[in-house]
Amino acid sequence: MSIILNEGTKVMIQGITGRFGQFVARNMLDNGTNVVAGVTPGKAGQKVWDIPVYNTVREAWDAHGPIDTALILVPGPGAKTALMEAVGSPFTNILMEVERVPLHDALICIAACRKAGIRLIGPGSGGVVCPGKGSLGLFGSPEMAKIAFLPGRIGVISRSGGQTSTLSFEVCKAGFGISTAVNLGSESVLGTTFPELLPLFQADTETDAVVYYGEIGGVMEEEAADLMKEGRYTKPLVAYIAGRGLPSGIRFSHASAIIEGGRGTAEEKVSALRGAGGYVVDNPSDIGPTLKGIFLNS
Repeated sequence: MSIILNEGTKVMIQGITGRFGQFVARNMLDNGTNVVAGVTPGKAGQKVWDIPVYNTVREAWDAHGPIDTALILVPGPGAKTALMEAVGSPFTNILMEVERVPLHDALICIAACRKAGIRLIGPGSGGVVCPGKGSLGLFGSPEMAKIAFLPGRIGVISRSGGQTSTLSFEVCKAGFGISTAVNLGSESVLGTTFPELLPLFQADTETDAVVYYGEIGGVMEEEAADLMKEGRYTKPLVAYIAGRGLPSGIRFSHASAIIEGGRGTAEEKVSALRGAGGYVVDNPSDIGPTLKGIFLNS
């Protein structure tokens, strides 16, 4: 078992015929993902890597449904239109890989998915990797799979796309492996947050612990700490928080990584997670040794 994606999960790609869409589709197929259809208006009848292309989501759904997950690769200005079409069908998950989605559009997308009961990953998510089972989006190339995405029992959640691979590499280098790795997304508002994913890993019988990369700004870590104190997540959590020591008003890395009004400092996040029983490291390279200490002493 893993979260979000498993063997046989049926996936549809919106924007599959563009250069990026074709590249991502090839990568997902190489990882064993069950991509059943693509959607690009005006391109019906074409095939990408033998994946049939349709003009609309409804046509794809009627031909191959039920489909579990939609992956949106449509560029920013058209991302909202693509998502609003997708929410007309009962997907379980939608992943928006596209970045720079206008804020108002992102808010509309998040509200629409919540109303429809669909889990939205992103906007701006690099993807999801379930080693040995499949991937969504750009992550998990066969080359990276050999060093950073080996199958195992450690979950990964990251605010940063690049750091998703870094954390996964540190886990694998220490002799562990990955159950599921999730990049939350780079935008200032997100469809699914850190504390919302923790209960999924809690319920996953093939995940023993979670490692997390966070940044300044927002209150996701504080909310996760509350969840841990409530006993809704009880497995080990090892976290690294970037941006320590930055003053208020300084933007760091992603759109939401900014300290405002004295809230969202790295120090506050570290204190909250440690107070809830989490392990917070000073450098990503400390993640592997910390995991070894946890499981050698358990």
